[in-house]
Amino acid sequence: MCIFSRNVEHVSATKIFARGLPDGRQVLIYAMDVAMAEDLAMVLPLPVPANGPDDAVEFVSLEAYPTLFDDLKRAFPRIVALGRSKGIEDLEQSLSLVVHTVGAFEASFVPHPRDFARLDARFRLPGRVLDAVPAYADWGFAVFQLRAARDGTSIHPMALRFPRRDRRAVFFPTVHVHDGSVPAAAAFDHALYAQHVDTDRRWTESMGPLATAVDANRAHDLVDPDAPGVMLELHGQHPNRDVWLRAQ
Repeated sequence: MCIFSRNVEHVSATKIFARGLPDGRQVLIYAMDVAMAEDLAMVLPLPVPANGPDDAVEFVSLEAYPTLFDDLKRAFPRIVALGRSKGIEDLEQSLSLVVHTVGAFEASFVPHPRDFARLDARFRLPGRVLDAVPAYADWGFAVFQLRAARDGTSIHPMALRFPRRDRRAVFFPTVHVHDGSVPAAAAFDHALYAQHVDTDRRWTESMGPLATAVDANRAHDLVDPDAPGVMLELHGQHPNRDVWLRAQ
């Protein structure tokens, strides 16, 4: 799960795609269903090289491809989700930050936790939230501004490319932060997708190259159409930590 700047009423059906690129960057695509009573920010931690520039992250609009994850799922045989106890445990500055229009969202890249002071106050994270995840002390953050939706809404996929501090690793942001704390275990409702990574038998391989199901042009080449993919579903209680895979 991502981190929210304010309380949300409900989050479910989180879907994440990750892929390492030959130039050392990583693709990250994120979607979910969410209900919220007020405008807020969704924050994704990113393991970028420390103290990078404000323009290190490239945001990509997938507003015209809201069904990307539906198409991805069609590339795989029927999945048996991993239930409880299996899965992850085995697995203020003078200049404001640039705001990008990315489909239905406005997005910013925060190069370092101290740079949250450069955001609109509505979309900053309380200090206690970052204190709860000390591993992110020198990471960057992608911030997406979301509009209130009391009845819940499906968020069209949010996508970006970011430079990795470890070119051998592919990262999925799955840590849950609840009211400024990080519980040892959390309820997952996630489908993780990846390409060009090393996995074990718990991950399901696609039935062929992802071009059989995914429109690479509509996906702005974030998905490699000529390569297969892997998928892992996680539901129920799991250890509360991010997921990392080794890139091939």
